[in-house]
Amino acid sequence: MPATETGLKHYQMYVNGEFKDSTSGKLLTVINPSTGEKISTVPSATREETQEAINDAYEAEKTWKFVPAATRGQYLHDVATEVRNQADHLIALLQEEQGKIKSLATTEIMFSADYFDYMAAAARTYEGEILQSDNKHENIMIAKQPIGVAAGILPWNFPFFLIARKMGPALVTGNTIVMKPSSDTPNLALEFAKIVDKVGIPKGVVNFVTGPGSVVGDELSRNKKIGIISLTGSVDSGKRVMAAASTHMAKVSLELGGKAPAIVCSDADLDLAAQAIIDSRIDNNGQLCNNCERIYVQEDVADEFTKKLTAKMAAVKVANPITDKDSGMGPLINQAALDKVDGMVQRAVKAGGKITTGGHKVTIENGFYYEPTVITNVKQDSEIVQDEIFGPVLPIVTYKTLDDAINMANDSDFGLTSSIFTQNLDNAARAANELEDGETYINRFNFEAMNGSHSGWKESGIGGDDGRHGIEEYLNTHVIYLQGHPEKAQG
Repeated sequence: MPATETGLKHYQMYVNGEFKDSTSGKLLTVINPSTGEKISTVPSATREETQEAINDAYEAEKTWKFVPAATRGQYLHDVATEVRNQADHLIALLQEEQGKIKSLATTEIMFSADYFDYMAAAARTYEGEILQSDNKHENIMIAKQPIGVAAGILPWNFPFFLIARKMGPALVTGNTIVMKPSSDTPNLALEFAKIVDKVGIPKGVVNFVTGPGSVVGDELSRNKKIGIISLTGSVDSGKRVMAAASTHMAKVSLELGGKAPAIVCSDADLDLAAQAIIDSRIDNNGQLCNNCERIYVQEDVADEFTKKLTAKMAAVKVANPITDKDSGMGPLINQAALDKVDGMVQRAVKAGGKITTGGHKVTIENGFYYEPTVITNVKQDSEIVQDEIFGPVLPIVTYKTLDDAINMANDSDFGLTSSIFTQNLDNAARAANELEDGETYINRFNFEAMNGSHSGWKESGIGGDDGRHGIEEYLNTHVIYLQGHPEKAQG
């Protein structure tokens, strides 16, 4: 890749099968969150360049949709193979620009390869229907057909996997796609574009355009040639995309924020519960919408559970995940994220919250680190219990009855994931039936399966990902009424 005048690495956008810079001449600078150092630059595209990418994808889709699904699937298999071949390189890049510990970076890259293979296999399994007609000699067929051009707006917390989650189902069903990586983590997406180019996916089918959301993201949301917009991001971003998409009635699939409750019953295996909640909370340095964000623990085990949780959280080693192989948690993505988390904690303390461990920024080089934190004596209506933290902080609220716990868990604008820890089948059944979330985990940490369904309720989203339901997001339904006239048949 070419070097910039500053000596930083420089990546180019990938549009219609070509790597290119922006005519604007403007660059975005990427920061290593573990050290605070500048690591690369990427182009800042104009609205007109985004339109060109959409036009290229629109033209490519006219041919791509008629490529046999099995052939489209083979391209995805080829991508999966190449991801595995380049795994070590991709893992290192992911750690550098996003701050993951190595084990999680490895999981993200390898899971993405598996995800491409899973979606490739769908080429021969997604299907329509044939219905019985009330009319003589008529066939009613429901065909599943591509929507057209998909827009994929990517977050920074899983910058590689979310490419697979959006591109895989889009391509296998005959759509083309234009993706906008996060300005915090564009490097890996543009590195992935080299894989797309190497395996020979036809020009215009997959495109990456870098730049600010106010320009690139807005154009992807407003452009009439876009048929579906898939965004993973904040609630505010989702609302802006939805409003823009409404101008031309594009379909939206939005995976937004979460405030996942974890209910710990008095009969729970407390060691299992504490470890599962911590694994969920510090996963990706606390920056995951699935992460446990608030704990409801039954009063008679609250002290014992809090001690166990506090000890386990205090034992998590915070360190530069690139240079320290024993790091259990790396940095937050940037200074703004660090300041937000610390501000929420300090306001909770000022309101009467009690820190049992953590509660401070950590000075490691010039990175953006925060201590794993447990805070008690917080109220249900407080900011730290109601608003998404997106950092390694666990507020604890106590409850008397399961009714109380379920009511408080549902008292939220969010509805993405939840969990309950209990050895009582009736408690588990109640939680499964009454918690208002797209996913509920029972006696395990919060992480979904690729063949499941990942979707949120309330302000956590519209539409969904993964499994056959995620594939159907990228398909239109076409009902065909075929009226036969046997008397006119020849032969």
